[in-house]
Amino acid sequence: MPVPDSIDAVEMLLADQNYVTDRALATVAFLALKLGRPLFLEGEAGVGKTEIAKAIAAALGRRLIRLQCYEGLDAASAVCEWNFPAQMVAIRMAEAVGGAEHATLADQVFGPEFLIERPLLQAMRPDSAGAPVLLIDELDRADEPFEAFLLEALSDFQVTIPEIGTIRAPEPPIVILTSNRTREVHDALKRRCLYHWVDYPDFAREVHILHARAPEAAAGLSREVVAFVQVLRTEDLFKKPGVAETIDWAKCLLALDIINLSPEAIADTLGAILKYQDDIHKLQGSEVKRILDEVHTQLDAL
Repeated sequence: MPVPDSIDAVEMLLADQNYVTDRALATVAFLALKLGRPLFLEGEAGVGKTEIAKAIAAALGRRLIRLQCYEGLDAASAVCEWNFPAQMVAIRMAEAVGGAEHATLADQVFGPEFLIERPLLQAMRPDSAGAPVLLIDELDRADEPFEAFLLEALSDFQVTIPEIGTIRAPEPPIVILTSNRTREVHDALKRRCLYHWVDYPDFAREVHILHARAPEAAAGLSREVVAFVQVLRTEDLFKKPGVAETIDWAKCLLALDIINLSPEAIADTLGAILKYQDDIHKLQGSEVKRILDEVHTQLDAL
């Protein structure tokens, strides 16, 4: 499927995948697709940065290739590795048979059948369905040297393998990078991308998102759930709940056949929205009732 030719088309394309976006995010996504530029998304965890890559890949019928970043990630883990045990077996077999020239043997053991391709190299390969979507997820977890390595890959859409040479993508992949901003990503990398901060959605859009992802939830329960989570985000918590937690919580409540929020129902399911014991402890007893009363007051005013 070709890339969308307008911002409205991007919004519709994402909506077909149950991804509810705002105009600003749809605009930067359209520009990234139109101009072939990497898209760098920052924001709190759980606001939908990773999901937009999945939605774009599914909507365009492209392959999604995900590189999950972590501390200590290096070029070998991101690009390719040689299958060393298989190479050793091939060398031993060649020695046993005899007669293999050193140069010929080297060409054989560094051939494609011994190469284990990792996400970056996979994204450089041609694909009959079109350029794949390369998701470089949680880049802030990787080390700065890995960022420097990415500059070549994102500037020229090519990677260099010493034993083979430089491999260039015949068609640049659709690149989406995400960061939870646990540390600052270097400006040199950001300059190669279009940038967008993905914020928590407002009340109306979060209700819309919840309806798209959990359509079985009644309108009244959805409004209560969203309002409660949005009030929680104003509290002094170590980790504020994201949209992903809103959806998970609603599904937990539905599994328990709960149709309206109550202090008891909230206390029983806090683990779906809060992931740290200190945060859960803050909401014990009267705190839950206080927030629920505030939620009902806000909903009555709407």
